[in-house]
Amino acid sequence: MSVWRDLDVEQCILDVLADVTEGDHHFGRPFLTAYQLAIEVNRRRPDIATTLEVQVGGAGIGERTSLAQYLARQLSGQIRDDHAYAVEGAFLSGSGEVELTYRGVPAGAPAVTSSLTESGWPLSMVRLRP
Repeated sequence: MSVWRDLDVEQCILDVLADVTEGDHHFGRPFLTAYQLAIEVNRRRPDIATTLEVQVGGAGIGERTSLAQYLARQLSGQIRDDHAYAVEGAFLSGSGEVELTYRGVPAGAPAVTSSLTESGWPLSMVRLRP
């Protein structure tokens, strides 16, 4: 079973990224970190994380794999293999970061704190290509 294909994870991601329209700026669409993407994918399609048997991610979950990591890895491979792929990636430098915490979605869900801050690894970000 390929969760990516069988649950149409790619279409869910494309829908999430298409809905990111925070004004009309000359930089283009905003990027979402892998955590922001995972939180919204999980809000819309909790069956994906359930099928993968993972949590959204973040510091303190006690797991080495997460939905954020899965989405980032899958998108990275798609972007690497297809330079015209609908999604583009970038990194947010970890230099000087102390903590990045994202509100839990839906309301009442626990906040998600990045496990990558102060790790020496940059945070991956994605957006639809302009």
